[in-house]
Amino acid sequence: MTNEVIEKGKRAKIASYETNIRSTHEKNEALKQIAAQLLVDLEEILQANEQDLLSGKENNLDDSTLDRLLLNEARVQAMSDAILQLVDLPDPVGEVLEEITKENGLHITKKRVPLGVVGMIYEARPNVTVDAATLSLKTGNAVILRGSSSAKHSNIALVASIHRALKSANYPVDAVQLIEDTSRETAKTLFTLNEYLDVLIPRGGKNLIDLVVRESTVPVLETGAGNCHVYLDNFANVEMAKTIVKNSKTQRLSVCNTTESLLLHEDFFHLHGKEFLHYLHDELGIELYGDAKVCRELPAVLPATEEHYAQEFLALTLSVKVVESVYEAVNHINKYGTNHSEAIITDDKQNAEVFLNSVDAAAVYHNASTRFTDGFEFGYGAEIGISTQKLHARGPMGLPALTSTKFYITGNGQIRN
Repeated sequence: MTNEVIEKGKRAKIASYETNIRSTHEKNEALKQIAAQLLVDLEEILQANEQDLLSGKENNLDDSTLDRLLLNEARVQAMSDAILQLVDLPDPVGEVLEEITKENGLHITKKRVPLGVVGMIYEARPNVTVDAATLSLKTGNAVILRGSSSAKHSNIALVASIHRALKSANYPVDAVQLIEDTSRETAKTLFTLNEYLDVLIPRGGKNLIDLVVRESTVPVLETGAGNCHVYLDNFANVEMAKTIVKNSKTQRLSVCNTTESLLLHEDFFHLHGKEFLHYLHDELGIELYGDAKVCRELPAVLPATEEHYAQEFLALTLSVKVVESVYEAVNHINKYGTNHSEAIITDDKQNAEVFLNSVDAAAVYHNASTRFTDGFEFGYGAEIGISTQKLHARGPMGLPALTSTKFYITGNGQIRN
């Protein structure tokens, strides 16, 4: 089936030359058609999703994966709404970033341009199919989608709906390609499709991301797993801490901006530790893995290992550690974290500043939940993923992350001496 991938690569590349020159109005009209068509095709999409959910249960997928896989009327409506929000956002293509006129009259302008063809390889989440397609279309790119076998029927139904909309809008249908074969062979072909792909974006668990980074010859725009921390400083407000930890841990377990590790300053622990641990374990029902101090305080806590401190649980589970200072908290996070989202709860501005400036992460929070690291929450509409690397893009990746730059030079006969 590698020939299928190559053929779709060719078609996407050809389509990208046309999408590259489409106007903002044309792109927005295509997006409006997609937003409407998803609702028209709602029953077809939900029936396909039901097939995937039944297969997932038969294959003993865990609850967090099934939650990521699930589509319902509300989630499809949310997809449609997100597309309309995308329509309202400024088109970054053509934005002038720099402009210089040289002494010899040469005029140099640096503008945003589409990347070209975006490859997207992802797991479980069928919403990524729509997010990746619409973000790519808004930025004048073509996209090749390769989802996982667990969401195969959902992805086929969603792309069929997108294709109907593009055809109605007289927009290049080949700008959105889906690789239906989810075998390892097609993935490996995609990893080396340099002739047609300009960038490859993995979105999923750590194993998938590591595989793509290790084996791809196509430039990778890396999204990361989320071992996110909340640090309760010695100047933390207890009630605020309870509210934020509850939200950041329990609001939705299956996503990458959920908190997985809790750090407690020893003064906070001595004053409020027993109360807080009982709140987590007894009231919220969280399974806890802790260091020796935490285990002594609450017998129900299980001993934490190095693996627990580094783990993205995606379940009602937390690792808990007592630290002596904000500096020890920072060191722990920089050792075990995944450079995603980290939070400090404190009323001390100096400690907050130390934490925010010293933690190596794409998003850092003071007195707020890590759950806000999201393209929609940041005002970007849909997101292509959350980048934890430092080159090209970092954090929630909206429209500008799917652009490159080009220099436009205008002269009237100048030559270089």
